[in-house]
Amino acid sequence: MKVLIIGGTGEMGQWFTPFFKNHGYEVVVWGSSGKIEIAERMEVEFAHDLDVAISTSDIVIVTVPINITEKVITETAPKMKSGSLLMDFTSLKAGPTEAMKKYAPEGVEILGTHPMFGPSIPSLHGQIFILTPIEGRCDKWFPVMRSLFEDNGAHIEVISPAEHDRFVSVVQGLTHFAYITIGTTFDSLDFSVNESRRFMSPVYDIMLDFVGRILGQNPYLYAYIQMENPEVLKVHDAFMQQCREMSTIVREHNVDGFTTKMKDAAAHFGDTASALRRSDKLINSKIAEFDELIDSIGTERGLKHIYSNIVHVGIVKKVTPRSVILFVGNRLVPLKMENVRLLSTEELKAWKNKILRHHTRDISVLIPQGSKPEAICNVIACNDNIISVRKIDTYIGVKGTDRTSVTYRINITGDSDATRVNDEIVEQLCGIGCKLRT
Repeated sequence: MKVLIIGGTGEMGQWFTPFFKNHGYEVVVWGSSGKIEIAERMEVEFAHDLDVAISTSDIVIVTVPINITEKVITETAPKMKSGSLLMDFTSLKAGPTEAMKKYAPEGVEILGTHPMFGPSIPSLHGQIFILTPIEGRCDKWFPVMRSLFEDNGAHIEVISPAEHDRFVSVVQGLTHFAYITIGTTFDSLDFSVNESRRFMSPVYDIMLDFVGRILGQNPYLYAYIQMENPEVLKVHDAFMQQCREMSTIVREHNVDGFTTKMKDAAAHFGDTASALRRSDKLINSKIAEFDELIDSIGTERGLKHIYSNIVHVGIVKKVTPRSVILFVGNRLVPLKMENVRLLSTEELKAWKNKILRHHTRDISVLIPQGSKPEAICNVIACNDNIISVRKIDTYIGVKGTDRTSVTYRINITGDSDATRVNDEIVEQLCGIGCKLRT
C-alpha cells in the first residue's frame, strides 16, 4: 500500500511518516517548502510530481495548516484513483469533510481524522484519535484505519463532523484562549514569571508550565484554531461574560455571589473528587522526584536531558526547586530541573552497561560438595557493580580434593574499582564455603 502525506515535511507529517513506514506502507511525502532533505533523512521518497503521486497512491493524507486545508482537498481529491482513501489530519472537521464529500470522486472513500496530540509524543499509547466517517463513504477503509490506530494503543472516538467542531471549540478553543490570554496578561503587567517561581504553589507551577507550553508552539496554528472554527466565538462570548460577572462580584465584595457561582460551577462540573485525585497525582509526581533528588544529595544519580537525550551521571551536590547541580568528574554541572528526568537505579545501571568500558575478571574456586555452579552465579550477580557472571570452565579431578573446580568470568562496571569488587566477590565466595584456587 502506498501512502502520500501532503504536508509530510511538517511536524505532524514527520511523525506519521515513520509510523506508516514501520507498518509496512510505502510512504511518499510532499511539502510546499520543497525540503527534500527531510524526506531523505526519513528515507522516503519526495513527490517531485505531486499529481502523479496523488493518482497512484492508495491513501492520501492532508496535514497542512487549517486555513488552506479545504483548498488542498479541493485540488487533490479529483485526481485520486478509485478505491483509494482521502484523510485529513486537521483540527476542524465540518469544512474539510464537506470539501472531501464534494470533490472526491464516487469511488474514493473519505475519512475526517483528528489526532488529539502533538508531534512530541513517543507513541500512540493512550492517545485519542477522533474519526468522523460519513455513512456510505468509508465502508472499506474505516475498519482498516481504526484497527491500525487501536492496535498501536490509541483510543478511538467516532462522532459527526459538527459534533467534533462543537466539542473542540471548548477542548481546544477555550483552553488555548485562556492560557494564551494569561500569557498576554503577564506581558501587559510586565510581570516577571521567573521571579514569581520563587513563591509558587504546585498548582501555579503546573499552570505556568501549560501556559509556557502553549506560548512556545507555532502561533499560526493556534491562531487558525481560534479563527477558523465558527463555534469558538460563541465560547469566547460566554467566557468573557463570565469573566466580567466574576470581576464585578469581586469588586463589590459579594462573598455570597462568589460562593454561589463557584458552588453552581462545581455542581455542573460533576465529579470534582476524581479531578482532585487526578490533580493530586500530577502534583505528587512533581514533588516525588524533587524529594528523591533531595534525599540523593551526596550520592551518585543519573539525569537524562529530555531534549538532547544526553545522560549526566555524577554526585548530587545541590538541589533547588528550579535546578540541580551534579559533580561530574572534577567539575560542577548545573541543570535546569524542568529539562531533566531522574533515572531509576535500573535505568542508570542499564545506561552504564551500554556506555562504559567494563572490567573483566576470572575467579576460579573449589565449590562445596553438592553445590550447583549456576546457583553460585546468581549469588555473585547480586553485587550492584556486577554486569554479568557466567561459568566458563568446570573441572573435576583437582589433585588432593574431590571438590569440583569452577571458573567464573565476571564483568564489572567500568566506573567501579575492579580490584575492590573482585576482592568482595572472593570474600563472598569463601563465605559460602568455596575455596580459592591460586
